[in-house]
Amino acid sequence: MKSIVVVNNPKDWDFKISDVEIVSAKFYLTDKQYSKAQNLRVFNLCRSYRYQATGYYVSLLAEARGHRAFPTVSTMQDFRSSTIIRVISDDIDDLIQRSLRKIKSKEFVLSIYFGRNVAKQYDKLSKQLYNLFQAPLLRATFTRNKKWVLQYISPIPVNEIPKAHKKYVEQFAKIHFSRKRISSISISRSKYDLAILVNPLESEPPSDRRALKKFIEIADTMDIRCELITEDDYNRISEFDALFIRQVTAVNNPTYRFSRRAFTEGLVVIDDPWSILKCTNKVYLTELLSLNKIPIPNSIIVSKDNLDTVHRELGFPVVLKKPDSSFSQGVVKVEDLETLNLKMNELLNDSDLIIAQEYSPTDFDWRIGVLDKKILFACKYFMAKGHWQIYKWKDKDSSSFGNFEAVPVNNVPPKVLEIGLKAANLIGDGLYGVDLKQIGDKVVVIEINDNPSIEAGIEDVILKDELYRLIMNFFKTRIEHLRSKTEIKI
Repeated sequence: MKSIVVVNNPKDWDFKISDVEIVSAKFYLTDKQYSKAQNLRVFNLCRSYRYQATGYYVSLLAEARGHRAFPTVSTMQDFRSSTIIRVISDDIDDLIQRSLRKIKSKEFVLSIYFGRNVAKQYDKLSKQLYNLFQAPLLRATFTRNKKWVLQYISPIPVNEIPKAHKKYVEQFAKIHFSRKRISSISISRSKYDLAILVNPLESEPPSDRRALKKFIEIADTMDIRCELITEDDYNRISEFDALFIRQVTAVNNPTYRFSRRAFTEGLVVIDDPWSILKCTNKVYLTELLSLNKIPIPNSIIVSKDNLDTVHRELGFPVVLKKPDSSFSQGVVKVEDLETLNLKMNELLNDSDLIIAQEYSPTDFDWRIGVLDKKILFACKYFMAKGHWQIYKWKDKDSSSFGNFEAVPVNNVPPKVLEIGLKAANLIGDGLYGVDLKQIGDKVVVIEINDNPSIEAGIEDVILKDELYRLIMNFFKTRIEHLRSKTEIKI
């Protein structure tokens, strides 16, 4: 597998490593040879992994292209959470105490270069931290009160490597690039308890109260005890066997942290952290669907470098989308050049990349529900009255929406089912809702939702209780599978 090092400026990398190509971030993001390349290991050494910065998008699009990214976007988000850092590092607490026992100061900073440190006595600790937070260059800060605690861990920009360390970095990089490293964490559990994460204050939750009650009642008949939890229950995750997220997901809200923690604890999770990362970013979805030849509306990934191409290639009206837009929020339709330039610049103040898409008007969108790589349900969601979207927002917390029509799966056009299933299966094997538009014989995917709505009297009209039973059976089957693996190991 070929390795490339991606940096903001190629001059930042002044090491000589054979068979390793140095690529600028801009070139990797925009040049077609990389969007179509296969079997790449992408070592992302950009100066910042901040959410929606250039470094963030290097790893995000690497994953969309099927490249192996270091660090992954999931790891980038872990850097931001002190709670996740503490939880993940608990597994190596004994090693931390042994490695740092001779240090007299109250603080210690460990530089980790490709899983190694310049002092051999810290090699084991460096390797373990690298296995938990796989990024090429790391800085771990420990503080001591009664014992040593990992306080922070963050990437080291390549242009900030101390001069005295550069010869070691070059040596460690040569070793690292010459072989493949694999690490894994597996934790097995044994009880049938399901946590359902909700936000009681949410105006448009994925499941209403009646649907949540149905989940709990059906699960009870299947020997699964359900409990509604909120973000205040973060420290209780390890009490459960599975986590079902039933509030709107986003990378920058508690849902991602819960999902990541649950995965680390070995729980069955819907939505898993990778599905959240992938589905909540329209830039990722656009790249992923395009590369896999899934039909989408004509689209452009927009940066400040290509603003002038949008109106020429897509015409008017044109739809602009924030990468993490949901429920029609963060999506605008513009009809003239002046407004287009104004809105593009507004959105680019928050993200280095946004999506521009041709306007494709229809009376309704198809929603195809997919669970475990199989069709679950189908609905028509109609546009809100007098509006071009399903949701018409009056203010931040208030909206109106169009009608719906649940449709038996065998009455759905086969092409809609085929494309919807194929799109969802690119994300994973969890629960997804694929939104599609049908214009004549043409069917295009609008987006893939990682936590589709399951509401009483809407999505369950056709299957009724069986819809809830199928979802709960997914959890039960996965929990039992993990349990059987544990018993075999014992």
